[in-house]
Amino acid sequence: MYFPRFLAVLLATLAAAPGAFAQSAPTLEERLSEAQFKAFGLDKLTPEELQGLNAWLQGDVASRVAAAAPAGDRDYARGFKPKDSERVQIKAQLVGTFRGWSGNTIFKLDNGQEWQQAEGGSYNAQTVENAEVTIKPKAFGNWLLVVEQCQCRVGVRRIK
Repeated sequence: MYFPRFLAVLLATLAAAPGAFAQSAPTLEERLSEAQFKAFGLDKLTPEELQGLNAWLQGDVASRVAAAAPAGDRDYARGFKPKDSERVQIKAQLVGTFRGWSGNTIFKLDNGQEWQQAEGGSYNAQTVENAEVTIKPKAFGNWLLVVEQCQCRVGVRRIK
């Protein structure tokens, strides 16, 4: 049937367009022309079904995309992209107090990203508030977090 295939394509398209959801997700009626709306069979839905579909799109897709891509953050996918040509270093600040790492430490950045220690070992550092960090691409898809204040470094992987 044509309608479910369209819906799957529509949902994939909406999920792949984070900028469209930076403020609030538009309804299907706002996104589609009247001809498209009818061509895709959406005019056959009851008002309750259409309202439910719009609510689901806004509540599910929009919240996940908005969480992954804060308004104005065009680089939201850094650290998740597999192609070496798209891997560039990231400069940010750690949120809160930095004292080092020990095993599976999670590093929360002020841009909303989270990175987890990917190498074993521990490091005790002098306490730094909102430490400046650079995350650099390494070979084979790996990443290196460098804390600027102490020039200490550890391998990391992006988890959010």
